[in-house]
Amino acid sequence: MAPFHRGSATSRLLFSFYSATAKATATAPSSHSPTTALLLGHFRVHQYSNLARAKEEKEPWWKESMERLRNIGISAHIDSGKTTLTERILYYTGRIHEIHEVRGRDGVGAKMDSMDLEREKGITIQSAATYCTWNGYQINIIDTPGHVDFTIEVERALRVLDGAILVLCSVGGVQSQSITVDRQMRRYEVPRLAFINKLDRMGADPWKVLNQARSKLRHHSAAVQVPIGLEDDFQGLIDLVKLKTYYFQGSNGEKVVAEEVPANMEAIVAEKRRELIEVVSEVDDKLADAFLSDEPISSADLAEAIRRATVAKKFIPVFMGSAFKNKGVQPLLDGVLSYLPCPTEVGNYALDQSKNEEKVLLGGNPDGKLVALAFKLEEGRFGQLTFLRIYEGVIRKGDFIVNINTGKKIKVPRLVRMHSDEMEDIQEAHAGQIVAVFGVDCASGDTFTDGSIRYTMTSMNVPEPVMSLAVQPVSKDSGGQFSKALNRFQKEDPTFRVGLDPESGQTIISGMGELHLDIYVERIRREYKVDATVGKPRVNFRETVTQRAEFDYLHKKQTGGQGQYGRVIGFIEPLPADSPTKFLFENMMVGQAIPSGFIPAIEKGFKEAANSGSLIGHPVENVRIVLTDGASHAVDSSELAFKLASIYAFRQCYAAARPVILEPIMLVELKVPTEFQGTVAGDINKRKGVIVGNDQDGDDSVITAHVPLNNMFGYSTSLRSMTQGKGEFTMEYKEHSPVSQDVQMQLVNTYKANKAAE
Repeated sequence: MAPFHRGSATSRLLFSFYSATAKATATAPSSHSPTTALLLGHFRVHQYSNLARAKEEKEPWWKESMERLRNIGISAHIDSGKTTLTERILYYTGRIHEIHEVRGRDGVGAKMDSMDLEREKGITIQSAATYCTWNGYQINIIDTPGHVDFTIEVERALRVLDGAILVLCSVGGVQSQSITVDRQMRRYEVPRLAFINKLDRMGADPWKVLNQARSKLRHHSAAVQVPIGLEDDFQGLIDLVKLKTYYFQGSNGEKVVAEEVPANMEAIVAEKRRELIEVVSEVDDKLADAFLSDEPISSADLAEAIRRATVAKKFIPVFMGSAFKNKGVQPLLDGVLSYLPCPTEVGNYALDQSKNEEKVLLGGNPDGKLVALAFKLEEGRFGQLTFLRIYEGVIRKGDFIVNINTGKKIKVPRLVRMHSDEMEDIQEAHAGQIVAVFGVDCASGDTFTDGSIRYTMTSMNVPEPVMSLAVQPVSKDSGGQFSKALNRFQKEDPTFRVGLDPESGQTIISGMGELHLDIYVERIRREYKVDATVGKPRVNFRETVTQRAEFDYLHKKQTGGQGQYGRVIGFIEPLPADSPTKFLFENMMVGQAIPSGFIPAIEKGFKEAANSGSLIGHPVENVRIVLTDGASHAVDSSELAFKLASIYAFRQCYAAARPVILEPIMLVELKVPTEFQGTVAGDINKRKGVIVGNDQDGDDSVITAHVPLNNMFGYSTSLRSMTQGKGEFTMEYKEHSPVSQDVQMQLVNTYKANKAAE
């Protein structure tokens, strides 16, 4: 039988048949009927002949399957309805057969919240991956947490996704975490749709939210839908592109009924459609030409223009609905297919390590050499589960892959697709897909290739931890399990750090906030059966210098045999505020007063000295150390001598450089009923906070303030008591800034008293 052309109808039928049976192939390769085996055989013959012909034809064999693939994330402020929306998407696409609520009374909980802790608290802690099929397209979805303490989960999801849905609450509007998530989407240049959720709630106002998105998030956006009724009266949606009305019927809104636009809504629909066309034509030349020459704009032309502008990150279409009431989810899924890019439409860059980190554009080609990024690790029941995003090439079970960051060659023992905490074995996966592998030892952010190229993907942004706790196991016998737990969590979560306090010998865990660390202590108790005692939370202070100071230190020691001799001369000074590094060492010596072999030891000494400043023993940052001169001895000079000389030189001139203590300042956003505004503002002033914004939102006041983290412990309890339980707040790290003189004196005295007591 002659091989078919890729574009022929028979070929397409075979291709869709192969896709449909691939699942069965992976699980039971030997159980095909003769017809199935024959068809599969033909598909393979034809697939390989297509590979050979790909060079002659314009369209390679994989183009169609890549165009039918979407990788999206769902992100938003806490309680905007991300997990509820994902639950509905999985239900309508047939991945799950019944809907469970996030805080459901049936005790099952949403599919994507697979941890017991998530189900109890009703919050998402870990991002969960799943996939589904809608209208013949495969959609990979990552549901991310909304809480700022788990911000790394959002960072790493956005790092590997091609598009995202930003969920906004129609009552709460653009909240503090919406701004953070949007900033992260911008950082990774992710095209996005906005979904205004909860239109069924009292006080829902989608047009207010749209204006907030334009002003606060600087979104160039417009609505692509108009709701019919709001709050209890919310009935359906009108699509401004196709000019159709959608009603959602059936017990779970699974039946979408399309009708014409109601006569009483025609005026507002015409006005909003014109606004949509105007906004899109500002960023799309083709639509602008048609708009300015007053040509009638068809649905297809408008949809294409919205897609072009969205993929180019110049426009954000705004969808509406109520996930909880099962309205508006199917049109949102259609919007994902229509307007978000497929993997080949997104430019991903790798750094070529063999060519001095030259930037290489990856085209998302399954025919290319394998490039995959490990973006998330999880300790599963069967060992470490590594989530991979494949950027180019194909990965097969049993293949050998090379970890570029460590140089290790590893065999892929098992390849799976994830559906929350369930997994499905597959034989191979190609570019554009998100899969997981078992038994591969690596760290988050490592790049894998087939070994023929040395590419690494650009790393993700990892924020610095701001809070620490001292933890220790209650019983001595559980030390092994305790350290196993800490090692695992540290590997999984780059914002979770573990260290030892050299003075007290205690284990110190650091993270993004109180909730973040509480969750980990709770997970140690549940997953490893280790009870741990927790010390008082500590703030991660820093120290820095404010003026230039000279050093000239001679380290000389003579004790029979070879002595120690090293002299270092130079100065330390503060780095400029916008400096990308926090510690800079420069050698500006002229001549060979110190042999060049000792310079690394000198740098090491200064680095070590900067690990603990003499004010309160916290790391010193934003400091530049310049070596201008020195002296060495032919016999007595050694690496150790120069390292010690540097440490003592640093301590000698540190006081003269007018050191100050830096403390983490948090950006706090509070939402409190207006009658409590005065009390809450007064309390923030008492906590040495600076109020930078105060807006009115209905009956509530929204206060934005910069408050030192040290003064925010236990704030949730005091806010509840001040506002009769009606106030809520979120906080995230803003910057480290100098403490006032009286606080500095107090901190230094406490530190000295503690040292003396020891």
